[in-house]
Amino acid sequence: MATRQRFTLFDALNYTLLGLFTLACFFPFYYLFINTISNNDISSKGLVMFWPKGFQLSNYVHIFQIPGLGMAALVSLGRTVIGTALTVAASGLLGFLFTKNQMWGRRLWYRFIVVTMYFNAGLIPWYLTMRNLGLTNNFLAYIVPGIVSPFFIILVKTYVESTPIALQESAQIDGAGNFTIFRKIVMPLITPILATIAIFSAVGQWNQFQDTLFLVTNPKLFTLQFILYRYLNEALSVAELMKQAMSGGGSVANLALQPTPTSIQSTVSMVVVIPTLLVYPFFQRYFVKGIMIGAVKG
Repeated sequence: MATRQRFTLFDALNYTLLGLFTLACFFPFYYLFINTISNNDISSKGLVMFWPKGFQLSNYVHIFQIPGLGMAALVSLGRTVIGTALTVAASGLLGFLFTKNQMWGRRLWYRFIVVTMYFNAGLIPWYLTMRNLGLTNNFLAYIVPGIVSPFFIILVKTYVESTPIALQESAQIDGAGNFTIFRKIVMPLITPILATIAIFSAVGQWNQFQDTLFLVTNPKLFTLQFILYRYLNEALSVAELMKQAMSGGGSVANLALQPTPTSIQSTVSMVVVIPTLLVYPFFQRYFVKGIMIGAVKG
């Protein structure tokens, strides 16, 4: 009876702590959202904490009228979809090939790739390399550098080594080549780790803005995250421009709808983070299994 009571108390404490942790993770997104739909004059004073005060959706209407935001969204979507697809394909194929003993210089190339995880030439050599490759003001600057990722290759290699080797040997006996084995035998088995890599890569691509900051000056190639970065730093001037657009150069009578730096920052942040929140649940079922098997086995 005492054991049953201790178990119940442990469960209660465990669920309480996990619930508080979940709430701590969820609250920042909730706080941003309620500030975007509350009256702007109230939210700018920091008076919105746990529930919205007033209700309006004009912030989202005004945000989507910001020049260049639509093009930036398309650029971010393009780099995320194309970059993720190529990264997953390259990581899956290279991770598989590094498990094959007949690959020429397998250990040399594998160690060469792993070394790049720990040594970095620095920002200036990276910029000079990208410039010499013609990747400044070029959409490929978002795609090419991230195709080969040492960490993802290690995850795939470890995962492939945990699958039954007999399946590959049986296919070889039937005359299948390495690419056929990879496409028809290995890929269906490593779907969880590929989905995990897709999550990591997609989130990384969607949230990246430093490459735009250093390599891109063409407004047509600006990403949504870079627009967010710029508007977060220039929220006051953007709010003034939006006020003028709303009033036609005059005064705006409704203070609740007047854009403020707080409303600009909160709304742009929500617009950027919503796609990630919507996509992640579809891959979550693969995530735990993929990352655990790919990381625990030595």
